[in-house]
Amino acid sequence: INACVREGDVNTARKLFDDDPHSRNIVSWNSLMNGYVKRNEISKAQKLFDEMPLRDVVSWNTMLSGFRDIRSPDKSHRCFLTMMRYGPTPDELTFSILIGTFLSSQHKILIPQLHAIVIRLGISLNIYLGSALMRAYVALGHSESYIRVFDEIPVKDVAPYNVLILGHIEFGSISQAKKVFDEMPVRNPHSWSTIINGYMKNGMIKEAVEEFDRIEVRDVVSTTAMIRGFADVRRFAEALKIFRSMMNDGIRPNRFTLSTVLNACAGDSSLVMGIQVHGVMSKLGIPADVVTETALVDMYGKCGDMDSASKVFESMPDRNLASWNSMIGGYARNGSTHIAFQVFDEMSKSGTSPDEVTFINVLSACVHGGTVKQGEELFDSMKSKYGIRPEIEHFSCMVDLYGRAGELEKAEELVRNLPFEPDVVVWGALFFGACGLHSHPDSVRTAADGLSKRE
Repeated sequence: INACVREGDVNTARKLFDDDPHSRNIVSWNSLMNGYVKRNEISKAQKLFDEMPLRDVVSWNTMLSGFRDIRSPDKSHRCFLTMMRYGPTPDELTFSILIGTFLSSQHKILIPQLHAIVIRLGISLNIYLGSALMRAYVALGHSESYIRVFDEIPVKDVAPYNVLILGHIEFGSISQAKKVFDEMPVRNPHSWSTIINGYMKNGMIKEAVEEFDRIEVRDVVSTTAMIRGFADVRRFAEALKIFRSMMNDGIRPNRFTLSTVLNACAGDSSLVMGIQVHGVMSKLGIPADVVTETALVDMYGKCGDMDSASKVFESMPDRNLASWNSMIGGYARNGSTHIAFQVFDEMSKSGTSPDEVTFINVLSACVHGGTVKQGEELFDSMKSKYGIRPEIEHFSCMVDLYGRAGELEKAEELVRNLPFEPDVVVWGALFFGACGLHSHPDSVRTAADGLSKRE
């Protein structure tokens, strides 16, 4: 049974399991359940788990892994509570799985309680559990706890050091991060990418380049970190230059590399390079996912090629909110107001709820199309229908919409009643409408005064 599961033949494993019920033992039960978990057939795994006459810690950990894989922290939590009451004593893997499950959900507030249980049970922090706890405390903003956990790990490899570097960076201590990086006994590609990202995040581009140049053998992780770093600080040409060097050096990009490079192409409006990257994906046989496909849609849209953006979008088997936003934003940016509204309607019918970015895109479409009434309806629906609080960007769109349509009194009234201080974009939109498109001296003075105060 175990051999069949290892080969991915769960159906044969199940037949062997059913044909000889007298030879079943806890190993065969666990093995078959693990096979279902690997195939993401969690309901079958749970049914088998419920039928088990005896469960050990492997059984519980396998079930917890299944709930983690389907991102169900509620089921994981209930399973763990049942384990604590009726099951065997949890081990290091149990808590590592739970921390990974809880970290990306509202259950992350329970992680310090899990740590307390680890201490109470006398479980030693191995590399995996210790690193998981450190990552959790960094994510929770506990600026001292992750260091304390690091000190409590008796035997350390590169993983805890990498998280320690990440923690120092997240809490603004780049000098401490550099000190740990220089003193760590062994480095791996993630060590280099973490310190490079830290420098880039803190605007220390020269230092990031120096570290990158120190790498004797570059790989996809460290090179992608450098590409992402330049892209994040909007130095797109340099990001694309590194990608070209990467390809010349024979380093195979992964999907994260490609989505990052496509974002740089979009930022640089480099359609030719974007098409080449799209070709690289096909040539290397790198399977697309929703992230890379969305990056393609966004790139084509920002480079003005909506036909190609539409082809990629229509071919996507799965779409997320970012995919819809990229399509709506592309049409809005390229002046296809009517089509942008059509895509927005399609998104609503698909059951995907809009977010703040969606409304920036559709309001921008209203600005380009001069559809004041539709803009007002969409703006009002943000809070009344979708519970989204308008931000400064949404108000800026409305001021721009009113200004371009010559409805400057509405624009001024909106600016006067803003729930926050108008920024230079809001005042600029009013000034452009009053001065650039329509002759309205009073509004010009109001906007000019606002701009001078912002300066």
